[in-house]
Amino acid sequence: MQDVKQKRRLLEIFTNENVDFKREIMAGITTFLTMAYIIAVNPNILSAAGMDAGALVTATCLAAGLSTILMGVFANLPFALASGMGLNAYFAFTVVGQNKIPWEIALTAVFVEGIIFILLSLFKVREAVVNAIPKNMKYAVTAGIGLFIAFIGLQGSGIVVNNDSTLVALGRFTSPTFLIALLGLLIIAVLDKKGVKGSILIGILVSTLVAWGYAKFDPAYAASLGIYLPEGIFKFESIAPIAGKIDFGYMLHPTTIGSFFVVVCTFLFVDFFDTVGTLVGVCSRANMLDKDGKVPNAGKALMVDAIGTTAGACLGVSTVTTYVESSTGVAAGGRTGWTAITTGVLFLLAMFFSPIFIAIPSCATAPALIYVGYLMLGAVKNIDFDDLTEGVPAFITIAMMPLAYSIGDGLTFGVISYVAINLIYNIFFVKEDKKKVSWVMIILAFLFLLKLIFI
Repeated sequence: MQDVKQKRRLLEIFTNENVDFKREIMAGITTFLTMAYIIAVNPNILSAAGMDAGALVTATCLAAGLSTILMGVFANLPFALASGMGLNAYFAFTVVGQNKIPWEIALTAVFVEGIIFILLSLFKVREAVVNAIPKNMKYAVTAGIGLFIAFIGLQGSGIVVNNDSTLVALGRFTSPTFLIALLGLLIIAVLDKKGVKGSILIGILVSTLVAWGYAKFDPAYAASLGIYLPEGIFKFESIAPIAGKIDFGYMLHPTTIGSFFVVVCTFLFVDFFDTVGTLVGVCSRANMLDKDGKVPNAGKALMVDAIGTTAGACLGVSTVTTYVESSTGVAAGGRTGWTAITTGVLFLLAMFFSPIFIAIPSCATAPALIYVGYLMLGAVKNIDFDDLTEGVPAFITIAMMPLAYSIGDGLTFGVISYVAINLIYNIFFVKEDKKKVSWVMIILAFLFLLKLIFI
């Protein structure tokens, strides 16, 4: 009976029957507001590579908007895409900064990565990886992502700060960003408890207005905390300085081809498994997995991700990936492609209104990330911790995502530990009824080990 209900619910979602468009639009707005920081952060990071900052604002919005709309139209999933954090830093500070590779060549590496991903998606390699992850591991990925994005929110608000002796420590309670984030979190929690629709969005908006009010009251100190009033309303920059700058000369030269493909492989590994982890985690949180624990339309979603990366390189931005902040829209009720379409349209509009969205401070979006982290952590109740061959890898996955500050690294250690523990247990302790470990998981674990050793 439960399977029948689940099939009916998924059918309604993926055929757009009985869609609550008001809820989907609100969810899309919520996702956009939690992601809007990328409009400011991505140009800030990539401009360190010598790229034009104004053009990067437009290219970031354009790549995110078109990719996210394609996700909604083609895959009918409520996921948003944009230039990936971490990958953009690797692009600017390691590939270009440390390795002294021109940014045009780095964009070429991103383009090649995207082409490889398109081929892997066409042959359903990425889809096989998503579907091969065991159910308990899928729940662990959900919980791990929850802790990860909550940690991002805690950092962004100054509730936790860097510390030389303990790595992290509690921030100063009297800091405006600390108090604004707590206010937003309180609003979201109370409104959600009361069943108010759009509670996450309301929390972001109220926190933003309070932050802007403080910036007007004490502009100098507010600026030191990363809080600024919008500098106007309208602004548009051409992408001509960075678009279409793909250059294959470095890839074809015998003395540089090796270092070029090391860069490509790094982009591949990080993007591949960040996207896989995000798809699995957010779908699990939304109860969108089918009875076999598979992600519906995973193949289409991964193809969109690959196309987004390829097109993004042509527009002039680093690797485009599926964003974990999509979970905020899912938590707000988004279940179909209409959520993604709404988010994508807002990114396109933001090209002309970027001063407003750039001015949304991290302390205003932090409450949404923290609250959604709490919601996603609830997946741990579905994990069978009594079975140590399932529970230990799940725990490692959950712990490593926030502590390694990477969804991909968390999944890496989770998969390796799952395969190692189960194979050793099967070989040395079980004579019959051995647990089946899929060949896909074994191959993944081997590739992950190679990645840890050589990349």
